Amino acid sequence: MPAYHSGISLNKSLANMALLPIKTQYKGPAPKEVDETTQDIIDEAIYYFKANIFFRNFEIKNDCDRTLIYITLYITECLKKLQKCSSKNAAQKEMYTLALKNYPVPGESGFPLNAMYSKPAPGAEDETLRQYLQQLRQETGLRMCDKVFDCQSDKPSKWWLCFAKRKFMDKSLAAPGH
Repeated sequence: MPAYHSGISLNKSLANMALLPIKTQYKGPAPKEVDETTQDIIDEAIYYFKANIFFRNFEIKNDCDRTLIYITLYITECLKKLQKCSSKNAAQKEMYTLALKNYPVPGESGFPLNAMYSKPAPGAEDETLRQYLQQLRQETGLRMCDKVFDCQSDKPSKWWLCFAKRKFMDKSLAAPGH
C-alpha cells in the first residue's frame, strides 16, 4: 500500500517546498486561506499522519509532498512534547515554545532531509522560508493541542500519544539526543 500524498495544487515553491495557503492566525508569508471549509496542508498532514507514520519510504511526487513531509515530522516532535503535558493549557505553552525554538532549515547542516530539499537562495528567499516554516510550526502545534487534548476532561488522548515514539521515514527533525 502506498503512502498518502498531498492532494493540494501547487501555488509557489521555496527551496523545493510548496508555499501553500493555510488557515492561521499567525503572521507569515503563507497566503491566507479564504475558504474555511476546505482542507489546508496542515489539516491534510494531521489527517494522514496516523497512516503515513508507518512508512519508511515516501515517494515525492511534487513540492506539496515535501511540505507534507516536513509537517509530518514536526507532528512527531509535537507528540513527544505533548506526552509530557498534563493539560491543554500547558500543552499550548509547550507548543508555542517548540515552534519558536531555533531550528535548522533546508540547506543548513543540521537539517535531516537536505537530500530532498534544495538550499534557498541567501537573503530574502532564506528569510521567507524560515518565516514560513515558523508559521507552519505555530499553527500545527496549536491544532495538535486541539486534536490530542479532550476539551471536556482536559486529558491527552492515548490514541495520539502512542505515535510519539514512531519515526516517519526513520527521520527526526530533532538533533540526536534531544
